[in-house]
Amino acid sequence: MKFVDLSIPLGVGTPAWPTYEPLQIKYFKRLAPNGANGQIITHSNHLGTHLDGEIHFYTPGKDIASLTLDFLTGPAAIVDLSDACGDYDIYTSKMVEDRVDVHEGDILIIHTGYHRYGWDQPRRTKSATWSSTGPDREFAEWCKAKKLKWLAVDCGSADHPMNTIIRQWMPRQAAEAETHFQRKYGQGPGRRLHR
Repeated sequence: MKFVDLSIPLGVGTPAWPTYEPLQIKYFKRLAPNGANGQIITHSNHLGTHLDGEIHFYTPGKDIASLTLDFLTGPAAIVDLSDACGDYDIYTSKMVEDRVDVHEGDILIIHTGYHRYGWDQPRRTKSATWSSTGPDREFAEWCKAKKLKWLAVDCGSADHPMNTIIRQWMPRQAAEAETHFQRKYGQGPGRRLHR
């Protein structure tokens, strides 16, 4: 078995989900007077590269500590959609299946290209986290039918940003998305995305 580290560097510049605690580092002792440095590091568990446990969305669901190594590892399908996804675009199961074979029970890793806007990249921008591409309801139903173990993306959310609280918290992005959806899909995000 080959392990591949897909995590991005974590630092004080890592954008936090709106209203969540960003990474903070506080020194409680310094080398000069104490002979050693000591820091307290705090942040929300929804920062940088992370896995959402079932409990994040489903109260009686499993927390991260309850997930077995068998669940976290296994066969994976990796798809590159970076040439087909732009700001506020939708990716679909057809787009995935046109490029890679996805089998029942696979892990699915989606490369959208949005990692290039990460806080540690030359093209960094915090707004790209909230204007990225994402799937619609059809894709979610397809994931359930495929019984995917889990999926990973290189952008701010595994859901479309306009199908999250971002739509209410960031009105400028919501207006941009509405214009984009009307122009490209002939309808607003509410009809195309919502469950």
